[in-house]
Amino acid sequence: MSKNSSKKDHRYSIAFYNLENLFDTTDDPNTLDDDFTPDSDKDWNEKRYRKKLKKMGRVISNIGYEDVGYPPAILGLAEMENAAVLRDLIDSKFLKKKGYDFVHFDSSDERGIDTALLYRKKIFEVIEANTYTVYLTNEFGERDYTRDILYVKGELEGQMLHLLVNHWPSRRKGTEETAHKRIAAAKKNLEILDEIYANDPEARIVIMGDFNDDPNSESIKTLVNGELYNPMEVLLTKYEGTLKHRENWHLFDQIIISHNFLKGHENPFRFKKASIFNPEELRERKGKYKGLPFRTYVGKKYLGGYSDHFPVYAIFDIH
Repeated sequence: MSKNSSKKDHRYSIAFYNLENLFDTTDDPNTLDDDFTPDSDKDWNEKRYRKKLKKMGRVISNIGYEDVGYPPAILGLAEMENAAVLRDLIDSKFLKKKGYDFVHFDSSDERGIDTALLYRKKIFEVIEANTYTVYLTNEFGERDYTRDILYVKGELEGQMLHLLVNHWPSRRKGTEETAHKRIAAAKKNLEILDEIYANDPEARIVIMGDFNDDPNSESIKTLVNGELYNPMEVLLTKYEGTLKHRENWHLFDQIIISHNFLKGHENPFRFKKASIFNPEELRERKGKYKGLPFRTYVGKKYLGGYSDHFPVYAIFDIH
């Protein structure tokens, strides 16, 4: 084995991807999934579902591949409907031989979309997994349901790892008007961190997700607060992000880590870099949306693309 391939064998990517409404075609009477059924205006049918699974699988298999030589060891997901969809995803053409399994719990989100974690069984072992609910209320004092935070503890090549997968409340009703909801989600993450550190002060933590806020937003600053490191801060520019809204790039999709990954001396588990995965095939090729994520739908119009978000990933070395 060459020096280079040996090094790659101990280099891993941890990624996050918002799949843009990966729903099956069956109507769930308990959730607001009616848009994604064959009878809906979107005409979401089995052919389109299978095409999307194949496309998502192809993207996932390529995230970080140039850096590592393998698909992600661990991948956080947002906007997928249920365990059956995840099973179909890891059994799809480009993933079925990659050895993935997943962690998933149904959350109380009104649309039925959840967070999940894919992992390659040969190199990551799940030790513990559960969810944490973010309790919110609306202007009438009624429960405002959102996605749970998924917590997974496991070992990557013998190194203990604590992972939190997030999908924070959206900005749909206005950025300022909904900011308090995302700050509440940030504070819930901090409560979870306190629990983790109480049991292991040296815990290695990776927090990932679609935060619906940028690295400089109050909610992310509340979460990071000098206690964590956000390598994504430098990736958001006027010309690049993970999604675009009203002519502005945003970096809602982020991977945030504990400082012990940065230690240079005698560090067996070291952070190397973070990136946005945005090759040409994931971009619109022409028209007014040229360069933006090539998505599955715009409104009710079917485009047959991938997602309205680019995935992100971080590279780690284990010695």
